[in-house]
Parts: sequence; structure tokens; C-alpha cells
Amino acid sequence: MGISFAKALGVHQKTLGIRSQRAEILSSNIANADTPHYKAKDLDFAEALESSKRRMLGVGLNRTHDKHFGHDPEPAYEVKYRVPLQPDTGDGNTVDMATERNHYVRNSLEYQTTFNFLNGRFLGLQKSIRGKV
Repeated sequence: MGISFAKALGVHQKTLGIRSQRAEILSSNIANADTPHYKAKDLDFAEALESSKRRMLGVGLNRTHDKHFGHDPEPAYEVKYRVPLQPDTGDGNTVDMATERNHYVRNSLEYQTTFNFLNGRFLGLQKSIRGKV
């Protein structure tokens, strides 16, 4: 009997990728905090995760026949502009550094938590393969 990583790891492997992509977006916001007319962006994690779950189940894949594998390129989650919490300072930039830092730190903690969970899963799989359960 083979090991199914999709069953062993569940949605957590996709979660790590989504959190990584969100970290890039948030760090881009922080880097552009002083850029005139830059609009803060973010990724809706819940929406991206739901999209990822549908993809894992094969919903919406392009298939020519039921027995064919669907062509499913790397997912590109929808990035949206964030509604500013502060009034416009005159330069058109919507980045609020306190908000961005808070989102970045929280995303980093959640990334690390998911990473630690997956690490534990892999350690458990290694033990079961070696027969040290």
C-alpha cells in the first residue's frame, strides 16, 4: 500500500504555499510604504484556501475525458486592494505601516505553525515507514 501525501498532509501543504504568497504581498506593501500612489494589496486567505480545496478535489479542472488528468497550472490566487483605514495623506498611498506589520507578523506566526505541524506529520511518516511506531 502506497502513501498518499494528499491524505497524510491534508490541506496543510497548500496552506503553506498560500501563506508564503501572502507574505510576499505584505512585504511588498511594506517596501512601498513611501511610494506615491501605491495601493496596499492583500490576499484573502479563506478564499484562497477554499479555491485550493476545490482544486484538490478536481473541481473545475480542464479535462477532455473523465480518465484523463486535468491540466492544472500553478494556482494564482486573487490579490485584492485593501480598503485604507487612514485618510489619504495627499500622495495617494494607502499603506498603513502598523496594519501591514500586524498582518505580516500574524501571517508569519501562522506560517511557522503550519510548518511545525507538517514537520510533525513527516516525522510520524518516517517512524511508521521505519517501523518505530
